[in-house]
Amino acid sequence: MTLRASTLPAASEPAPRSPASPSRDGQAVTDTLSDVLRAVRLTGAVFFAIDASDPWVTEAPPAAAVAPYLMPGVEHVIEYHVIKTGSCWGGVLGEPAIRLEEGDIIVFPQGDPHVISSAPGMRAELDLTPHERAGQSQLPIAISIDGGGAERTELICGFLGCDARPFNPLLSALPPVMHLRGSGENGSVLRHLVELAVAESSAPKAGSGCVLSRLSELLFVEVVRRYVAALPAENVGWFAGLRDEQIGRALQKLHQRPAHPWSLEDLAKEVGMSRSLLAERFSHFVGLPPIQYLAQWRIQLAAGLLRTQSAGLAEIAERVGYGSEAALSRAFKRWVGVAPALYRRAGVDSGSGSGSGSGSGFR
Repeated sequence: MTLRASTLPAASEPAPRSPASPSRDGQAVTDTLSDVLRAVRLTGAVFFAIDASDPWVTEAPPAAAVAPYLMPGVEHVIEYHVIKTGSCWGGVLGEPAIRLEEGDIIVFPQGDPHVISSAPGMRAELDLTPHERAGQSQLPIAISIDGGGAERTELICGFLGCDARPFNPLLSALPPVMHLRGSGENGSVLRHLVELAVAESSAPKAGSGCVLSRLSELLFVEVVRRYVAALPAENVGWFAGLRDEQIGRALQKLHQRPAHPWSLEDLAKEVGMSRSLLAERFSHFVGLPPIQYLAQWRIQLAAGLLRTQSAGLAEIAERVGYGSEAALSRAFKRWVGVAPALYRRAGVDSGSGSGSGSGSGFR
């Protein structure tokens, strides 16, 4: 299988857009994206600050292998690297490496094993020792790799945790690799975030762990924004649906009022489309009909409430749009595979929702 890496424009470059591509209210896109990030409990943390001299290589195993050490209780871990100084190469194991320059960010949303190195084609033996001691060390942990050469590279290695189940439309829509170039004019949002991350990691102070955690989340959101803005007009998927004027508005309505008794007819009226056209275009972009999307999103919201709150099932059913406890129980078991009570008990037993003590959590 060939994995496609997405290289995004520099932060100061205007994203390429076809004249025929639909325009979307950026605020509406951001609101829906923010709602999803809250619901899937995005949590960030920066764990390593690497200072390396040529030749050097570091190899990361699948994120699932390090998650228990770095972010216990988190379902899915996204790893990213900020190039602080110098340059290097990075990419998914077995795929062509990407040239990374100072200020660049590379993200691995699907948690694939990957390599960061001074030259392409290098490999290293896996060493989980730094990950194993991360929970007992002050963050970020400084790692020095001395290859003996004159060329030096510094990078910041961060991690983001989120829920993958029952339904995370954002995660399933992201590519295996996202590369955002940092070159461009000073003053961009990304440049400011990178400069802050560099400053905090270079001279840790009281509260630096919390600041870096929050910066992890902000960096990720900025990368996703750039990814959405750079999508070709002909692209399909959840992000393309967000950007489409009418489908984006439909998604916004569903996320704003998930407990509303939506019908296809009601939603079509809200966005100014016929029922048949809404159903066709929504399925074309998002991959499933609007009411089925809403059903899965309600289950995601219910799962979050079961994990994080002590509310009874009847109250949760009302809050997410199911008419009764029985209706929610049937739907939940159909989508998740277990009854809500068992799901809640399993979450408590496994420490789900606790995350890492260094994470802050998207709010």
